[in-house]
Formats: sequence, structure tokens, C-alpha cells
Amino acid sequence: MPVTFANPAGVHAPGSRYSHAALVEGPGRRLVISGQIGVAPDGTVLPAGEDQIRQAIANLGAILSAHGMGPANIVKLGVFLTDRALIPVWRAEREKFLGTLAPTSTLLLVAGLADPRFVFEVEAEAVG
Repeated sequence: MPVTFANPAGVHAPGSRYSHAALVEGPGRRLVISGQIGVAPDGTVLPAGEDQIRQAIANLGAILSAHGMGPANIVKLGVFLTDRALIPVWRAEREKFLGTLAPTSTLLLVAGLADPRFVFEVEAEAVG
């Protein structure tokens, strides 16, 4: 099946050698989205954990939209947090983004992410 790697407009440039998304096409389409962080399209790292969560979700939405998909296409989420206190924030923002949708999901508390300023990361897989 053909695979197209993409870095859509509306999301910051990758910080190293990776793609924000990989679209696998065949009888259906499978979109694999790299971990999204609290970095604005202009490259600004947002300082507050709550803002990082909101921006990462906005980045996720932009990537889905760039591939003609939306929250209803998500089948898997992987969530990484460095601060347990942010779990309620993540859950509230997830509800705003997904509504009553309930894709498979894994939430991990980790000691750190790639940059010490990052406190949240979310990756996803979508089909459509």
C-alpha cells in the first residue's frame, strides 16, 4: 500500500527528522500521527501545561483536517504527561475535542519528554 509522509500547514515544523503524519492508502486510508506537543505553528513553545495540551490538540485537529478527517476518524490515542496534576485538564480538553467519541487510548506518566519544556504529548491513528 502506498505511504505518504506529510507535515501539513498549520502545524509547527518538525524539530528533527520525523513527519507529523503518515497516510497509508489502500482499500481504506490509515493516518498515523506523530506525537503532537504544545508548540504553536510559529514554533513557540507554550509555557503553561494547560496551554500545551490545548495547542497539541489543535495541532492534532489540523493534521486530521489536512487529510480530510476529523475526531470521528481517530481509532487510537497515545498520551504522555509529565505531571499527574494535568490529567484532569487533559480529560476536560479531550471531552471538548472528542465529545462522546471513545477511541482506544493509553495514558502514560513519564519522567520527561524530548525537550524539558514539554509536559504533554499526544499521538494518534485515524482511519477513513
